[in-house]
Amino acid sequence: MCRLFGLHAGTDAVTATFWLLDAPDNLAEQSRRNPDGTGIGVFDANGVPHLYKEPTAAWQDAEFSTEANELTGTTFVAHVRYATTGARDVANTHPFLQDGRIFAHNGVLRGLDTIEERLREIGTADLVGGQTDSERIFALITGCVRARDGDVGAGLRDAVGWLAANVPIYALNILLATATDMWALRYPETHELYLLDRRDGSAPVGLDLQTSRIRAHSAQLRGRPAVVFASEPMDADPRWRLIAPGELVHVDAALRITTELAFPGAPARQLCREDLTAAAQEAQHPWKGTK
Repeated sequence: MCRLFGLHAGTDAVTATFWLLDAPDNLAEQSRRNPDGTGIGVFDANGVPHLYKEPTAAWQDAEFSTEANELTGTTFVAHVRYATTGARDVANTHPFLQDGRIFAHNGVLRGLDTIEERLREIGTADLVGGQTDSERIFALITGCVRARDGDVGAGLRDAVGWLAANVPIYALNILLATATDMWALRYPETHELYLLDRRDGSAPVGLDLQTSRIRAHSAQLRGRPAVVFASEPMDADPRWRLIAPGELVHVDAALRITTELAFPGAPARQLCREDLTAAAQEAQHPWKGTK
């Protein structure tokens, strides 16, 4: 299962350090669990987006790790990719950037030909540079946001609603960020996505969250509010909350959190694990206790 991480620190930029793939897995499971790419997107203090990403040739070296990435910004999106569609190259590595927004996705869907036809209809097919379903989902969202005169929440609802009605879906967890706002969607219930509300600013220490796949650290967030999204709880903080299936969460520039059950029903054609290819099944990593 691809790993998602999002951090919204408000309007004042903070410096945060990220490690991706910090600890290699048990060698007996390497063939099933090696990631295929890592990436971080950040909006800097001036609101300019930057992407830092690379495919990871983990199948060639079981002892790999990545160096620390120290970045300064207001919103951050990190992603560890397990490929189900598309080659292991930069073009297929998350996050993606379109219309000044950063996007990452965790999940699987089918019907790429149907989506591509829709992209041609709405005029965003040219935004797709790789082979992934994720980039096509993003191009669909971008087209819907344009049709909504820049209303990101409305465009995201329109795009996911269209997908839910028209293509088979296994999982569709999304993080979408600008310099001032962040949206998170868990849909349907297949994969988990969590929210950590640190807005009370009472943390006696800075941000220091870790799994074996993603670690994020920021001493500057000591006593400062922030909101975090992640595919799994990253520490023992009791404030971690599992986002409900179909729940769309929006965090604005003032770190106000609004939520809505945007998609209460299942997709019209919901895939189960047995519907996936063997490679896609292995990439999902559904077992509990795996970080």
